[in-house]
Amino acid sequence: MLKRGLIFIHALVLFTIINVNAQEKGGVIVTKDSLITQLQNFRAAMGINPVESKTTVVPSKPVVRSAATRVKVRGFRVQIFAGSNRNQAFSEQTRFRSMYKDIDTYITYDEPNYRVKVGDFRSRSEANAFMRELRQYFSNVFVFSENVFVYQ
Repeated sequence: MLKRGLIFIHALVLFTIINVNAQEKGGVIVTKDSLITQLQNFRAAMGINPVESKTTVVPSKPVVRSAATRVKVRGFRVQIFAGSNRNQAFSEQTRFRSMYKDIDTYITYDEPNYRVKVGDFRSRSEANAFMRELRQYFSNVFVFSENVFVYQ
């Protein structure tokens, strides 16, 4: 018992001396985790929380769809329905299309739920503004980040 106490006190003193020496030298050892670097590079490549800010070019005039090219970019959509009832999903899509004829709608099925998402927005602020407008017509409206189609 006495021997354990002495070993503990000796270890405590030794730790204190090492800690004081490290502080006096002013040295800090930083170990960089390679997985964090890989994650940061992946997120930057996919446009998720990029390291440097991207500039968004806003077209000065509306794009004529018939003369433009449709490309897939990272953007935002507004979800207006999520549920397991297929008929209700298509009904909500039809109701939305009757109100907004020029905005595309998308239905996806991820077992067991159908999801109806609308719009192809380049910025979150555009999607949020549209979401606020849709809240008076649809319940449980959310903005999601995903690949969207835009015309250039």
